[in-house]
Amino acid sequence: MAASWLLKHPCPPARPWTRTRNATGLRLQQVTTITYRRTTCTGRSAAVAVKHEEEEGADQEWLAYLEPAKLEVFDQLEPWAEANVVPLLKPAQVAWQPTDLLPDLASLGTDGFHAACSDISARAAGLPDAHLVCLVGNMVTEEALPTYQSIPNRFEAVRDLTGSSGTAWARWIRGWSAEENRHGDVLNRYLFLSGRVDMRQVERTIHNLIQSGMVMNAARSPYHGFIYVAFQERATSISHGNTARHAKEHGDLVLARICGAIAADEKRHELAYTRIVGKLFEIDPDGAVRALAYMMRRRIVMPASLMTDGRDGDLFAHYAAVAQQTGIYTASDYRSILEHLMKQWGVEELAAAELSDDGRRAREYVCALPHKIRRLEEKAHERSGQKAQPATSAPFSWIFDKPLNNSMG
Repeated sequence: MAASWLLKHPCPPARPWTRTRNATGLRLQQVTTITYRRTTCTGRSAAVAVKHEEEEGADQEWLAYLEPAKLEVFDQLEPWAEANVVPLLKPAQVAWQPTDLLPDLASLGTDGFHAACSDISARAAGLPDAHLVCLVGNMVTEEALPTYQSIPNRFEAVRDLTGSSGTAWARWIRGWSAEENRHGDVLNRYLFLSGRVDMRQVERTIHNLIQSGMVMNAARSPYHGFIYVAFQERATSISHGNTARHAKEHGDLVLARICGAIAADEKRHELAYTRIVGKLFEIDPDGAVRALAYMMRRRIVMPASLMTDGRDGDLFAHYAAVAQQTGIYTASDYRSILEHLMKQWGVEELAAAELSDDGRRAREYVCALPHKIRRLEEKAHERSGQKAQPATSAPFSWIFDKPLNNSMG
């Protein structure tokens, strides 16, 4: 079972903001650290802990990022976003659609459609149950899109205030959501045609997840929020890419093509959010590195951590354990994502002169984190090699209550 600890860290009171200009535009400087609370936990327990923290307003550190001087950055960056972020969207006229990847009755005719559906079912039969569970979990995660569109619309200074705003930030959010919408659609249709899952239980899980919502640290801060989404987009790209590879190995070329198309979208979205955060590191290195350290101290809570089918209270943890076992998404991937983003944002190269004392401590923490995670991986591997771990089994309602062996770690 996951556990949680809420640890308080007393810090000096906040000091005033100062602003200077440079060739790239607005640069912010601040020497601020306010008392904050750290959540170290995973799965549903982690999500609930974060949710309570946000609701109670107990954590003041990230609230400093809602100061006008911080939010003004995004007003200044809108022309840059228009030129460097919005163009990464693909118009509907050229973007792939679910019908491009699955049988279409209107174009194939009745006989051709039935033959194509039979072929999908036959190929899907060769997919191992564990990989099928990971596919369902990924699809459920994608289907909670209404929640995900609401997340960036909480970010101060970039949210879509009218629902049809013409700002670059608002148009990006809507365009990104439109592209993401296809992912859940195509995976849902594939699973329906496969005949291998209990679609009613899958649909209940989707319903529950959207109803439960999603929790994340510093939910209103665009600094923290864009860091979170950059991490998640890379994570989903890895997960769908690995699923595509496994599907191909098991002879399901239709599924491989679907997951490959989704992974390519996620990679492009990752590029957009990585660019945004990279610009923040350029303009406000101190604020950006402190926001990154804040998010990593509390871990990146997965967007589907509140997942439940109404039966299994630890469904997300069980799904994550299967993903770890199959290699769809692992602890090593978590570390590699952090290492990749650190390199993209030049965290190790940040000059000490650009940082406050808190900023330097944040940089030191982040730079040391991959090594710490790697050591934990090595120790876990050593322990698993020294003695056999007791096998645990969890039934998944998605596959008609078939049990799968997994290790909760």
